Amino acid sequence: MKAYDKQYINGEWRTGKGKTELSNYNPYTGELLYSYRSASSEDINDAYEAAAAAQKEWAKTSPGQKREMLEKLVISIMEMKEEVYACLTEEAGATGHRADFEYSASIKIIKDAMRFPFMMDGKILPSNIPGKENYIFKKPKGVIGVIAPWNVPLVLAMRSVIPAIATGNAVVLKPATDTPGSAFLIADFFDRAGFPKGLMNAVAGKGSEIGDLFVQHPVSDLISFTGSTEVGQHVGEMASGLIKDVSLELGGNNVMMVMEDADLLHAANAAIFGAFFNSGQVCMALNRILVVEDVYDKFVEIFVTETKKRKVGNPMDPETFIGPVINKMQVASVEKYIQATIEAGATVKLEGKTEGNVISPWIFTDVTNDMPAAANEAFGPVCCVIKVKDEDEAISVANASNHGLSGSVFTKDLYRGMLIARQIKTGMIHVNDQSINDEPHVMFGGEKSSGVGRFNAQWVVDKFTTEQWVSVQLKYRF
Repeated sequence: MKAYDKQYINGEWRTGKGKTELSNYNPYTGELLYSYRSASSEDINDAYEAAAAAQKEWAKTSPGQKREMLEKLVISIMEMKEEVYACLTEEAGATGHRADFEYSASIKIIKDAMRFPFMMDGKILPSNIPGKENYIFKKPKGVIGVIAPWNVPLVLAMRSVIPAIATGNAVVLKPATDTPGSAFLIADFFDRAGFPKGLMNAVAGKGSEIGDLFVQHPVSDLISFTGSTEVGQHVGEMASGLIKDVSLELGGNNVMMVMEDADLLHAANAAIFGAFFNSGQVCMALNRILVVEDVYDKFVEIFVTETKKRKVGNPMDPETFIGPVINKMQVASVEKYIQATIEAGATVKLEGKTEGNVISPWIFTDVTNDMPAAANEAFGPVCCVIKVKDEDEAISVANASNHGLSGSVFTKDLYRGMLIARQIKTGMIHVNDQSINDEPHVMFGGEKSSGVGRFNAQWVVDKFTTEQWVSVQLKYRF
């Protein structure tokens, strides 16, 4: 992959001024990809100041001009397809299936956002005051600070960056330390497409060193954060102290509910994708599968059998479904949950193994909702199958979590599935499908500890803009 060893600030690639030298490694081979100098407080300030200056002019451009620039952005991504795949595979350990998804989804995000400049609508409202006219104008927030995660780094950054730009804002993007290349890849897209200097900036460094400054910088009008609930709470606390708006897409503890009339083979294959796609490193991944006792044993048998058919290992192999987790620290975290769940009394129905950063799937049965891998987001290829008596117990167990991001219900009675789905305290839920779903024209977001705010379509347009009331007094009142 291309060695992105520079920061991207005000349209220029420059060496970071931070004190720390950071290294980017391939999570599968352990190979050093490149090293780079961290961003400093001066770099953060320069990026935000550049964004503020560029945003003033960008906000004045017509909707048609913004659309034309987004069209050029699509072309730049298509021209850089090989670089995209190389970055995702080598830096983030993406399998071919996941790289395909991130590449195509990024293009879809841009194409859908081409209509956003035309959605900056307002209102004219009547007045009770004689001679007064009321106007409501929708305006850009200003400068959006975007903090992206490492698990699906390209798409989850683009999901904030593109709508922000499309609605007239400027952006400063900070990637996760494990996947800096994805952010600079996005900067490269903008650079090649010819966007105004300073409109999109990318700075990388350790969150412990520059994270608080990034959030608290006075220029940013909104922080869009995707990541863990714990870090998201910290971001939210800092922003609220400054009366700064946030969009927080946080962790999940998602369930699939399998009713007694479900098609078990289809449910099992959906569960495999939902639980083990991207090695379980997805906020929407299935942690828990709740199965009605009448079909519990049969479902487990099919689930285990079908899971064994999935190839595990080298992400460069097009047949590989489960590749490496991101780093050794994540391996240790997943293995801790596995061991603690075994000690809590769960039965190992499918035993995985660890080779380097690759963890084969683990399936637990005889699980209760309070066991470690069921009560927490393991963020690895670990799945708990929980037996429930009936539909009512399934709903109760599903809701017994602080999280509420996504979920799934399997039943042949579609109306029943809809009724069950509406009783789950979650932002998203899918009948006869797995939990990992995202379409750029459909609302995305969670409840409870899974986040604040909504992405996509009109929801993100509203989030990344503000409204202003301007009245005109045609007849003097005084």
